[in-house]
Amino acid sequence: MGSCTSRRARFAASLLAIAVAFGASLTSVAPGAQAAPAAAPAAAPAVRGAAATPDPFFTYTGTRPLADYAPGAVLRTRTVPYSVAGLDLPLTVVQVLFRTTDARGRAVAGVTSVIKPPTGTATRVVSYQSFYDSLDPEHGPSRAFTGARTLGAMPAHVETLLVSSFLLQGYAIVMADTQGPTADFAAGPEYGYVTLDSIRAVLRASGTGIAPTAKVGLLGYSGGAIATNWASTLAPSYAPDVNRRLVGAAEGGVLVRPSANLGYVDGSMVWAGVMPMAVVGVARAYGIDLTPYLSDYGKQVYAKLQKASISQVLGAYPGLTWKQLTKPAYADPADIPVFVTTVNKLNLGSRPSPTVPMFIGQGTGGELEGTPGTKTGIGRGDGVMVAGDVRTLARQYCADGTRVVHREYPLSHFTSVPLWLPEAIGWLGARFAGTPAPSNCATIRPGNPLTPLAAS
Repeated sequence: MGSCTSRRARFAASLLAIAVAFGASLTSVAPGAQAAPAAAPAAAPAVRGAAATPDPFFTYTGTRPLADYAPGAVLRTRTVPYSVAGLDLPLTVVQVLFRTTDARGRAVAGVTSVIKPPTGTATRVVSYQSFYDSLDPEHGPSRAFTGARTLGAMPAHVETLLVSSFLLQGYAIVMADTQGPTADFAAGPEYGYVTLDSIRAVLRASGTGIAPTAKVGLLGYSGGAIATNWASTLAPSYAPDVNRRLVGAAEGGVLVRPSANLGYVDGSMVWAGVMPMAVVGVARAYGIDLTPYLSDYGKQVYAKLQKASISQVLGAYPGLTWKQLTKPAYADPADIPVFVTTVNKLNLGSRPSPTVPMFIGQGTGGELEGTPGTKTGIGRGDGVMVAGDVRTLARQYCADGTRVVHREYPLSHFTSVPLWLPEAIGWLGARFAGTPAPSNCATIRPGNPLTPLAAS
């Protein structure tokens, strides 16, 4: 007992060190700077500090075609110390390169990281989907844990603190680079495939400290909710082996129907810059060229954001509208057939319902972040996500037999987190404990129709 207590104490101290080191990194590291290189063999038992950028570990170089491997197959592993801006901390991270699938169904290499708990073998795993939200692969959690100093990579350290209660209870935390090897921001299905194959990989890889029979829960907010919901939706068909292990999924700030979200943030003061960022990510994911439809200004923004993170666009384009980004003939997104076809692939309302219990939280006070309180045909939201779409999705899941707890908070996207997170953590912990999943399906108010975008 004394040894266990000592390990927990050291672990708690390391979490405090993360907070201190993270704060120091924000004040002492220039944007775009990288940690000093520290090369190591891919199969080495341990690696110190950050690897070269781009780190060769994250690129598959084998002679066997990736398509010959099954989804979730382990390609390479390594063990690294948890590092914040080059400072190694007494936490161990196992990184796994694995075979996964991109938005176009092609075999690609994904990467995930396991933060090992301070006590023994983990029989419970939280697959935490990060809100790193970036168009640059170098901003993924895997890079953050090995010492990347870019501002875009820093969210993973904050998120480790947010879910530290699970680590202190002996859970393993798994954080994949959910946006895939080319950082396809907002391409929901790809997030789902990567998340599911990440879970497959860590259950197969050696040295992770995860028991072969471990149960798994999904957790994510905002960009992390994209991955969480798509993984829940795709699991029964794409990864039934993972679906059988899932105890539930908790998410907040949910993207349901991107065509509606574009209309909601259009002209807003803080979130408008996410509009072109999402266009870049989705076009990249599906291999489509939208530049012929863009205005000269739109092309400038499109080029500028190719490797942007969410931190670079929030508040940077106040009042930006779709009409400013496009030529006059395409002032309505429905006037671009290839856009219509692509954005409809991202509508969760047209996909099957999850078969595991869901906890869904959503804010409604978007005016706190500079988005008008209501918009015709859209209604209220949290500044970037549409509350009426989330309600309808929850009701749809309920109708299909999924146990759902749905919450609404009268706050914005950022300010809803302190209300959502404790509820989500408590709800997920109860699922691991085997407590029957509650439901408030009968009290969820009607929302918006989740109809696909119709071409003009």
